[in-house]
Amino acid sequence: MLLSLVVHTYSLRYWFPATIMLGTAPAYLLSWGTWRLLSTVLPAKVYHKLDDRLYCIYQSMVLFFFENYTGVEIVIYGDIPKNKENVIYLSNHQCTADWIIADMLAIRQSALGHVRYVLKDGLKWLPLYGWYFSQHGGIYVKRSAKFNEKTMKKKLLSQTQSGASMYLVIFPEGTRYNPELKNVIADSQAFATKEGLAILRHTLTPRMKASHIAIESMRGHLNAVYDVTVAYEGTLNVKGQRTPAPSMPEFLCKECPRVHIHFERVDIKEIPSEPVFFRRWLHERFEIKDRLLTDFYESDDADKLCTFPGEARHSPLNLSKTLPSVVILGGLTLPLLLTENGRKLYLRTWVYGTLLGWLWVNFFP
Repeated sequence: MLLSLVVHTYSLRYWFPATIMLGTAPAYLLSWGTWRLLSTVLPAKVYHKLDDRLYCIYQSMVLFFFENYTGVEIVIYGDIPKNKENVIYLSNHQCTADWIIADMLAIRQSALGHVRYVLKDGLKWLPLYGWYFSQHGGIYVKRSAKFNEKTMKKKLLSQTQSGASMYLVIFPEGTRYNPELKNVIADSQAFATKEGLAILRHTLTPRMKASHIAIESMRGHLNAVYDVTVAYEGTLNVKGQRTPAPSMPEFLCKECPRVHIHFERVDIKEIPSEPVFFRRWLHERFEIKDRLLTDFYESDDADKLCTFPGEARHSPLNLSKTLPSVVILGGLTLPLLLTENGRKLYLRTWVYGTLLGWLWVNFFP
């Protein structure tokens, strides 16, 4: 009985925030849908401005749970620009929580509403979210031969031509790095050997196509690339071996005490355009990441273990940036749940919004 109580208490750490984040989705989608209809007669730039504001409200609520609620400590190495910029965010990829780390950096630059993602194609089937991420400027891509270069270019150009601010998140590895999946790591290293590239041990070999298309399609619109390396504390076992990074549920269950984020800004003018030179540039950036992570997990110096080089700045997130969003979205959701007609609208939004979204993202990717 005691064990059962412990298990239920542990699971509530995840289910409580997950219920609220998912539960407010219909109210958010209805608010966004109303604005989308009203803005059809307005310039695209006006639509994007309020859409970004709405997205900032929702993602601020998400960060309330992932940062304020969990109490995770964010440690940043490097200087984040004070002013907002149009950027591409390139990072190593190891777990589902990586998407949240991008939000954590963006909110510290007051750019949270501008965050858009390059996502693997299967995520377009997420109920409600799959459709909305696309509407907000997210791009779904397939791997290798199925990659649709034309569709990605078209969407990026439409965003920049409409004046949308850009904080585009890309994980060039494509697949999450998991130290327990030896076959995936071996295949990645074999690909590097075949292409004459340096073998990486703590990241996978980056694929250049999505990053190159994004940079070249928006080069005149972009200011910089943010090169980000992330390490989750608590992913080193007693034997000194790296273990898998926490999933979103594990993160919400407070299993990650600290996140280390190494940040470097690369001016867009420093990035080569030619594909062959860009591939080399991108791989060199990941060689730097690999060295940072090797020292983080394997350093013989105890003072360098589980830390990145440079000044470590602890960066707490003030509740004033997140709690109001929880109140706003809660205030929009409760009236729907407290009346019979509201509950019907709530349920229909989940069902019909999901079905409409699936049709939309397949016919208008």
